[in-house]
Amino acid sequence: MATMDNINGERRRQGRIEVICGSMFSGKTEELIRRMKRAKFAKQKVEIFKPAIDTRYSEEDVVSHDKNAIHSTPINSSGNILLLASDIDVVGIDEAQFLDEGLIDICNQLANNGVRVIVAGLDMDFKGVPFGPIPALCAIADQVTKVHAICVKCGALAYVSHRLVDNNHRVMLGEQLEYEPLCRECYKKAMETEDNKKEKEKL
Repeated sequence: MATMDNINGERRRQGRIEVICGSMFSGKTEELIRRMKRAKFAKQKVEIFKPAIDTRYSEEDVVSHDKNAIHSTPINSSGNILLLASDIDVVGIDEAQFLDEGLIDICNQLANNGVRVIVAGLDMDFKGVPFGPIPALCAIADQVTKVHAICVKCGALAYVSHRLVDNNHRVMLGEQLEYEPLCRECYKKAMETEDNKKEKEKL
């Protein structure tokens, strides 16, 4: 039976996994911060983690593209979460695509122990390939929220983060100068243009 305390879905919640995924500039971190701040407002104990390699805006804070921020703990491995998340009601994890596959079991373990786990990350890399532990987390999540940026070429819902610089490494931190959100059709055209350019350079 629901009590007055949990009608708004914040107090005494059962353990669960929520995934917020999508392309870059789609508002994933913004939504993660919103949910974490709401949990804090409900007097819950919260802890937010992010990969230590993500120092784009801040070494410690999780910061959205709109410059909203919340304090976080940088980690090098998903295993650090269990060590640091004792006696916590809500765990947030940003940029989870950069973490190892062990994150899947850790999120399950936390949820099974009654912790609400909110994970945000890219579901695909710049080539449109499923990225890191996010696809598996979507499969085991209680709730998946797919958010969308707007295609900078045509204004449709974006499908993927198109890389603007010539760098083939899968992990490359960047912002508007390095990436742009494109819909499926505009991404296809961009790839064809790039392939044609490479073919001409070979001649």
